[in-house]
Amino acid sequence: MHHHGYLWTGPKERLDQEALRRPPHPEPPPVGSKPELIQRYREVAAEFPTVDLPPLETAYWLIKPRSLVRGTWAEAKEAAAWLGESLAEHAPRFAWERDRDTTRLAILVNSTAEQLDSGADVSFGFYLERPSYLSVAVVTCSPNRSKPELACPVR
Repeated sequence: MHHHGYLWTGPKERLDQEALRRPPHPEPPPVGSKPELIQRYREVAAEFPTVDLPPLETAYWLIKPRSLVRGTWAEAKEAAAWLGESLAEHAPRFAWERDRDTTRLAILVNSTAEQLDSGADVSFGFYLERPSYLSVAVVTCSPNRSKPELACPVR
């Protein structure tokens, strides 16, 4: 088992494009559907695997381009440390003061290591100033517990 880290920051308006954050339905629209529905399905099916937006289900980071992987670790503690460093780097920009609390962030990092050791994925999101958003995730591979059918992007 190993872990991959992912980080995304961007405008809240972009994050709100939820259709691009979820995989397309396994079945395309039925024959005879409105052309705009068919076109939208095709767009989402083509863009979801390549767009850098954080997926609504953390495990789907695994189908995104390898270039989005920020790090790979064999040990859960190493992956949790990266997550902690990422949060600390962005904490001064967190929109709410309570989210900047170092004790609270340390608790998140410690619980992350425990969750990763159990084979779970971890994902956190924070609103930043301006309004922007930070998404940071660590996904477990070989196999992923929630989506074992997804291939690992990096070994």
